[in-house]
Amino acid sequence: MIETPYLLFLGEAPDGLAAKVAQGIRDWRPENAVGQFRMEGCKADMKLPDMTLAEAKAAGAKTLVIGVANRGGVISQAWKRVLIEALEEGFDLASGLHNLLRDEEDLVAVAKSCGRTLHDVRVPSVKYPIANGEKRTGKRCLAVGTDCSVGKMYTAMAMDAEMRERGLKSTFRATGQTGILITGDGVPLDAVIADFMAGSIEWLTPDNDDDHWDMIEGQGSLFHVSYSGVTLALVHGGQPDALILCHEPTREHMRGLPGYKLPSLQTLRDTALPLARVGNPACEVVGVSVNTQHMGEDEAKAYLAKVEAEMGLPATDPYRFGSAKLVDALVALG
Repeated sequence: MIETPYLLFLGEAPDGLAAKVAQGIRDWRPENAVGQFRMEGCKADMKLPDMTLAEAKAAGAKTLVIGVANRGGVISQAWKRVLIEALEEGFDLASGLHNLLRDEEDLVAVAKSCGRTLHDVRVPSVKYPIANGEKRTGKRCLAVGTDCSVGKMYTAMAMDAEMRERGLKSTFRATGQTGILITGDGVPLDAVIADFMAGSIEWLTPDNDDDHWDMIEGQGSLFHVSYSGVTLALVHGGQPDALILCHEPTREHMRGLPGYKLPSLQTLRDTALPLARVGNPACEVVGVSVNTQHMGEDEAKAYLAKVEAEMGLPATDPYRFGSAKLVDALVALG
């Protein structure tokens, strides 16, 4: 059990997307976020109080959470001084990076001497099965994106919240470090051995009531050459009944890949749906989620109207304008 509340460590993150773990906690569990700790050169800002370790401890923070999701998931040597000081100050540490806290001998030694705990949430804790593709009861919705970090988790969480507010049966299923840190449960999919990835999603979304929806957090993109494998595992292991297409229209290229342009929403639909129908021939694309954070309100609404006209699907920014349209589409699906 990771003790709350948190001090969110942003390191020297070059932008907000590089600190998406911290942003997710700030947006979905604000009661757990006491403040932020930024190093020199950090350009990310969660709009939380900047605190020293001592100030955060006095404010009640119990765990320093590494809120950065850098390429490769590595612990920078420049961070070590802060992490060690945090342990000495009485904080536990929590991280979703591939570079595990427990593999850093200096952190392990200091944690042991100070009686503190190191939490690595990107470590599979279950012996997952190999996927068998058998149809499960209940319903499942998966967010798929034109790129990484376009709002797939926010879409699933917003839809889950809307469904539960309506009294519908719904469960958000976390598949990455941010979702796991927010909810306390899930599958760290990109740390699962490849042969068992699809099986882990079958395990995560088991048989359920016929009118129950699992809202599955998406990962990566079928069009991202670095991370497409994890996306396909979700598509086949999740056997979704419904797909939500996710897009961030102001991107000039794929995240971290300057030589690759984003596909169109039409291309995403025409690629993802046949792949989903391998595992569930009844799957349908039911809506579009657009991350409009870099657009003015009028521009965002005009873009959403354009998407609806072109795609023939309901479109919204579920975090900014609500997810009612997308939930209505699920309800209509039956």
